[in-house]
This record gives sequence, C-alpha cells and structure tokens, in this order.
Amino acid sequence: MQENTDKAFQLAELEDYPWSKRIQIRAIAWTAYWMIGLIAKTIRFESEGEEHYENLLRQGVKPIWVLWHDRLFLSTWYLRRRKIVAMTSQSFDGEYIARLIQLQGNGAVRGSSTRGGVKGLVEMIRLAKQGIAMCFIVDGPKGPPNVAKEGAVLLAKKAKMPMLPLHIEVKRFSETNSWDKMQVPRPFTKGKVFVGEPIYVSAEADTENERQKLQAALDALVKAGEKWRTS
Repeated sequence: MQENTDKAFQLAELEDYPWSKRIQIRAIAWTAYWMIGLIAKTIRFESEGEEHYENLLRQGVKPIWVLWHDRLFLSTWYLRRRKIVAMTSQSFDGEYIARLIQLQGNGAVRGSSTRGGVKGLVEMIRLAKQGIAMCFIVDGPKGPPNVAKEGAVLLAKKAKMPMLPLHIEVKRFSETNSWDKMQVPRPFTKGKVFVGEPIYVSAEADTENERQKLQAALDALVKAGEKWRTS
C-alpha cells in the first residue's frame, strides 16, 4: 500500500517515450521549476481567506484545492511541498507538468477528462481516503477556459473531502499563446492569494448543482482578483 502511495510522488521512468522526448520532458520540467521559483521569490504577496485553509487544518481535514488552469504558474509554487496529489493528462504536456509538480514536493496521477479520466479519478479517490490532500485543475486539460468540469465534485463526493477554491492574481503579467492564455507574472510585481470558503459535497448531492456552486465560487474569486488588480 505504501509503495502504491509513494508512486504518485516518484518521477516516472518515461519508458513509453523515445529518448528525444524523454530529454525534452526533463528539460522543460526543470526549466519551469527554476523559472517559477526565481520569479515567485521576487513577488510581494498578500492574501485573503487563508483562514479557511487554517481552519481545516485545525480540524484535521484535508481539502481538494480547486483552481483555473490559467493560474497554474504561481499556484504550483504556492502549493509546493504540501504532499498534495494532482491529476495531469496522459500526454507529453501532462508528463512534464506532472514532473514539475513532483519536483515541487507534491504528487501526480495520470488521467484527464479526455483520456484515462476514470482511472485517474479512482486513483485520486484511493489516495484521498488514505488522508492525502488533492488538487484539481477544474477546466483542464483543454478547456473551455474558466468553465468548471465535474471531476472535482465527484472526488469530493466519493472521498468526503471539501473543495477549497484558490485564485492568485498579480498586478503585472504576460500571457502565453496557449488555449487558456496562462498568466506568467513579471518579476517584482505584486501578487495576492485568494482562498475561498470550503465547499462540502454530500454523497446524495446533485453533481450539477455542486458544479455550479464551484463555478460561482471561483468566479467570485476571479472578480475579487480583478478588483484588487485594477485598484
């Protein structure tokens, strides 16, 4: 059992990829690891709502962190070294993202809404029931952007864990050309971490209703972030 748990935190051997792809995956992961760390350390952060997470910790409750894909850059840094497990897609992009997450002291399982999702979700449920916190990029892996899918809700129902919304805003940033227009903060900018109230999902709850609650919670954090950024 311990071996199966540890697997999520171990770097994959990449035997299914040719040597050129293995080199690329390792290079991209390490480059992203150092770039994120270097930029994040220059940012002056403030926060709002972190008491929600602290209250869960005092109760001995592990959450499912939920966030948008376009805020992945700083979110991986904020959540580093917490022994959290996230789902990444079974693809070239998903592999280097998984590797980045693991380099930052967290774990990854493979699967997504487009490939291997059921298998990945089952593994996350198994690990969650062993007391491991989770993370769900709720509009991944390919969008549409900022539209929550039901995976985190299903995990919350089965694992009996609350979803905890997370959003990080920065004053100055660039955007990538990817589908989500991922934000890359500029060095020495100001940032703010927003943590929403935990969302508890009962086993009998309607999945779509709970997905809409999750959508509304994240939308509210985005709105609060935009207000702060433009103030």
